[in-house]
Amino acid sequence: MNWLQILTYVAVFGAFVAMAAKALRYIKAPEHFRWELYPVPHEKGRAEYGGSYLEELNWWTKPAEQDKLHELKEMAAEVLLLKGVFHHNKKVWIFSFPFHLGMYISIGWLILLLFGAILQTAGVAVGTEAGVLGALVQVLTVVCGYAGLALAGVGALGLFFWRLSSRGQRGYNSPADYINLLFVALAVGVGLVAQLSADSGFVALRGYVQSLISFAPFEFGSGLLVFEVALVSLLILYIPLSRMSHFVAKYFLYHSIRWNDERNERGSEIEKHIAALLEQKVGWSAPHVQTGQPWSEVVKETKHE
Repeated sequence: MNWLQILTYVAVFGAFVAMAAKALRYIKAPEHFRWELYPVPHEKGRAEYGGSYLEELNWWTKPAEQDKLHELKEMAAEVLLLKGVFHHNKKVWIFSFPFHLGMYISIGWLILLLFGAILQTAGVAVGTEAGVLGALVQVLTVVCGYAGLALAGVGALGLFFWRLSSRGQRGYNSPADYINLLFVALAVGVGLVAQLSADSGFVALRGYVQSLISFAPFEFGSGLLVFEVALVSLLILYIPLSRMSHFVAKYFLYHSIRWNDERNERGSEIEKHIAALLEQKVGWSAPHVQTGQPWSEVVKETKHE
């Protein structure tokens, strides 16, 4: 086992740990302040015009009907097509869409490399002259590899120059925003050059992935491929530690906040969570708030005043 393989192991393991830690933090976060924004996509028969179950007389006595299929459609449109960005800022969408699509395809490419490596380990040939399954995996790997890297690179550079040139946006940018995009552009740029010049069919790269799952030694014949794998490994580790890991938060943003219309009924879990939060002590220093008392007491005193 060489240093490059160790780097990849550490990167993949660290990325999963970081994403799990972020998801756990969101799960354990206090009850959110409900926005009451409509439409909610799972409102059966009402989502199209922005209605809710609150329209019903004595709504609390009737079961809540939900349309999960419509919710899945809205999720797909937001995640895959960036529907919200398209409607609110088309200039950003022009670059943000290929960037995200390229990243999605690149993830699929990595999965195909892993699947192909597993097939090879099991004795199944992978290549254009192999059987149907092996040929299909080879073709999809090549198509997704080049398409994903190219789209992600174009999108990253486009977003970088947009942030740099937009007068209205520059004030909101941080150094990390530029670094993130340049890191992605560098990794995919090196990846494209390395694959086109030294491993056009991703055969060597699949062999490297096979060495990872079989814990076998492996040596690339090209320094460019070593540089590519090192950069991609570092990028896999870096993304969950940066703002680019907002994909972890997106599920919670929609299901726990924007689309959460769960009823707060007596004895419900929501009521228990809110009651526990009201017992937390106030830490404000404003003169009109009794610092050190629980929120439940502060609210009572404010109400009496």
